[in-house]
Amino acid sequence: MATKGTQTRRNIIENSLQLFSVKGYFNTPISDILDATGLTKGGLYGHFASKEDIWYAVYDEAVSIWKGIVFNGIRNNSDPLKRIEKFIENDMYDYLGTDVFEGGCFFLNMLVELSGQSASMSKQILRGFVRLSSLLRSWLEEADQKGMLQTGLDFKEIANFIIITLNGAAALYISSRDRSILENTIRQLRFYINQLKK
Repeated sequence: MATKGTQTRRNIIENSLQLFSVKGYFNTPISDILDATGLTKGGLYGHFASKEDIWYAVYDEAVSIWKGIVFNGIRNNSDPLKRIEKFIENDMYDYLGTDVFEGGCFFLNMLVELSGQSASMSKQILRGFVRLSSLLRSWLEEADQKGMLQTGLDFKEIANFIIITLNGAAALYISSRDRSILENTIRQLRFYINQLKK
């Protein structure tokens, strides 16, 4: 059973996640977090030393939510290329297309806002993209070991291309809410992956 302190911390994280998603980090004053949570400054700072500390906890929560969505139905698939395709579909349809975070893609929004403003916070987000690229690269290497791919492919470049494409699609979708962007991205990346096969 969660303690009162754990519940209060959770309340801060959940409310701050929505505020940061919609208003941005810098446009969310502590007073908004206090209003949303019903806490006093003392109550808030009893759990977090600063607004930046809240952001790091919010980031971890956003990652956890995102992982629960995009890796759904993937881990038991023995075909690494099907895993990549399913990941892309989950990311486009089930994460981005369902407005999990009210302001769109939390990670893309934060990266754009924080770049040039907070090196440590923007590096945290970039590290997440690098880890994701490494995971996709490992799936491509697995496909290669199974003899599924053409020879001479640069798996790091392919993985980075997929990440860049997904982020570009996210930016376009967030600004337009045009679902054809999601559908076209899935179709184009599926075509691209098929071109890599033997």
